[in-house]
Amino acid sequence: MSRSEKVTFEGSTGEALSGILDVPEGPVRGWGVFSHGFTLGKDSPAASRMCKALADTGIGMLRFDNLGLGDSAGRWSEGSFSHKVADTVKAAEFMRAQGKGISLLVGHSFGGAAVLSAARQIPELDAVATVAAPFSPKHVAHVFDAALDKILSEGSAEVDLGGKRVEIRKHFVEDLENADLTDCIRQLHKPLMVLHSPTDNTVGIENASTIFQTARHPRNFVSLEGSDHLLTGKGQAVRAARIISAWAEQYLDAGK
Repeated sequence: MSRSEKVTFEGSTGEALSGILDVPEGPVRGWGVFSHGFTLGKDSPAASRMCKALADTGIGMLRFDNLGLGDSAGRWSEGSFSHKVADTVKAAEFMRAQGKGISLLVGHSFGGAAVLSAARQIPELDAVATVAAPFSPKHVAHVFDAALDKILSEGSAEVDLGGKRVEIRKHFVEDLENADLTDCIRQLHKPLMVLHSPTDNTVGIENASTIFQTARHPRNFVSLEGSDHLLTGKGQAVRAARIISAWAEQYLDAGK
C-alpha cells in the first residue's frame, strides 16, 4: 500500500498550489506528475484513484489542484489553459528540487491536453500517458457554449459546470482558441500511450484517434471499454493505472 503526503509549491502565477504526493511503500520505480480534468481537482475519483494505484505499483505520483481549485490559492477565473500547462511544468520542477525527477506525465481529460503541451519543457521526462484527452484544448468550450456570446461581449459570465458555478473570462476563451497541440504531439519525442473509452460521451473517441495518428512512434493506444469519461465506475481508474504502469516499466528511470 502507498501513503499520501500533503505538499505545497509555487505555481506559475506565484500563488501556492496544494498537492498530494502518493508515495510507494516499497521500492520506487519512478516518479510522475498527474494533471486533472477541467475543474475536477486532485481529489477527484480519476486523480486520486489512478495516482494511488500507480503508487501501489511503485510509481510515486504528485497530483495537485490547479489555480483556485480545491486547496490551492488564487482565483480559478484568472487562470487559463496556458497557466495549466505552466503549472504542470512547475510541478515537475518542484519534484526535481526534491530529488524526485519525474519519468512519467499522466493527464486526464483537459489535463491530458495539458501534459501533451507541457512535455517538451520537462527535460528529464521519459514517457507520457493521456486518458480521455481531447486533441484540441478548445474542445472544453462546448460546456459553456450557451454563455459564449456573453463572455465575448461582456468579458465574463458565470456558468454551471456539473452543479458548480464558475466564472469564465474572455481571456480563457481566447487562450483556448490559440492553443494548438499538433506540433506538441508531432514533436513529442517521447513514448506516448493514449487511453480512451469508445463510449465516452464527453470527449469522443475520435480525439484519441487524432492524437494517435498525429504522434510518432513509439506510440500505443488502449481502448477502455465500458469506462465513462470521469472513470467513476468500479475499478475503471485502477484498471487504467495498471495498464499505464505495465507499459511505462521499460521507460522508468529506476528500471534503467
